[in-house]
Amino acid sequence: MRSCYMVHIGNLIEQELRSQRRSVTWFAKELCCDRTNVYKLFRKDSVDTQLLYRISVILSYDFFRHYTTELNTKDCVVNMATICSE
Repeated sequence: MRSCYMVHIGNLIEQELRSQRRSVTWFAKELCCDRTNVYKLFRKDSVDTQLLYRISVILSYDFFRHYTTELNTKDCVVNMATICSE
């Protein structure tokens, strides 16, 4: 049985940025923010959907798929229902 995991989106964004060999300075410029905000973003386990969409466009990577993949599993739906009822 497969268990549902919670996505830490900040880690995933950082991993993708590094895999593309892009700098934090470049990313901050593309997002129109300071580098310190990018480092804060890396520590977040969730972000606003509009921001996540902008990041997906900038990095040409669909970060939403990490959520939809989990939503499409029956085990995750059951686990999330249990979490929400606690």
